[in-house]
Amino acid sequence: MVQSNLGKTDRALRFLLAFWWLGPWALQYETAWVNLVVVVVGWIALVESFVGYCWLHDVLGIKNKE
Repeated sequence: MVQSNLGKTDRALRFLLAFWWLGPWALQYETAWVNLVVVVVGWIALVESFVGYCWLHDVLGIKNKE
């Protein structure tokens, strides 16, 4: 299992972002691939909010765990 690198605030904000982007409140664009990107990013944010790990933080060297 990977070590958690997200703080509580970051996890909560990612969950809220995913809740918004995957719910009926998400913006709908005319271009289908943009809608697909929004859904994929929403799912990634949701998974990261539960797991507490973001690979991009490791790549960029960001440490914000409280």
